[in-house]
Amino acid sequence: MAAHLVRFRLSAVWVLCIALLVSGCVTTKRGGYTDKTDQKKAFETSLQLARNYIAQSNWDQAKRHLQFAESVDDNNPDTLEALALVFQNTGELETAESYYKRAIKQVPDRVRIRNNYAGFLFAQQRYAEAAEQLEVVVEDLLYERRAEAFISLGRCYLQLDKLEKAENAFRRSLLMDNNNGSALLSMAEAVYRLERIAEAQRYYDAYRDKVQRQSAAGLWLGIRLADAFDDEDAFASYALALKNLYPKSEEFLKLKALQENRSQ
Repeated sequence: MAAHLVRFRLSAVWVLCIALLVSGCVTTKRGGYTDKTDQKKAFETSLQLARNYIAQSNWDQAKRHLQFAESVDDNNPDTLEALALVFQNTGELETAESYYKRAIKQVPDRVRIRNNYAGFLFAQQRYAEAAEQLEVVVEDLLYERRAEAFISLGRCYLQLDKLEKAENAFRRSLLMDNNNGSALLSMAEAVYRLERIAEAQRYYDAYRDKVQRQSAAGLWLGIRLADAFDDEDAFASYALALKNLYPKSEEFLKLKALQENRSQ
């Protein structure tokens, strides 16, 4: 009887040990899965927080969260793009460009990144390179900011003095959104430079109807058109507005040079 009781107790202990081992294995497995899930969630949270800080121009906080995201996945294109934006806005331009290029290499078809990179290149006055990126962007028929990308492309070609290409880009943008004031003004500028003055005036008038207050570029084009049509009242009105609203603009400096030439 005693021997039987001992065997029973030993068997019970053995079963308990097996149960603990199995339970331990399951706990370890679940623990690993949970850690992986938590890390993914932390990554997504950090990336979203970084985007929020970027929207607020809080670059230090954005960078702090992006450093963690990069430590989790240093090839994630969203992280690379966000880091490029941060470094672009804090003046580390070479670093920003390296992140843009890495992001594009990871996802060459994600045109949003190419569009942001084009903006970076345009700001560096690298207009031909910006146009090259934008030519890819506008080929994406489903890109939600395609009309704006055509405007950006046209402005690159204006800077490069490729006026026919600029006109074509602005025309494509207006086909998608004929109420866009920026596209109307840009088209007016392009056809003015192509010496189609009456057509430029029509686009300029349409631009004025769409905006509450003209930009410095808009006023400067209005001044040149008024000069071309010998409309002294319009010339004086636009010149006064440019002086009062944008006295430190490049356009105002051009106006003063024009006024000096007219007075000679």
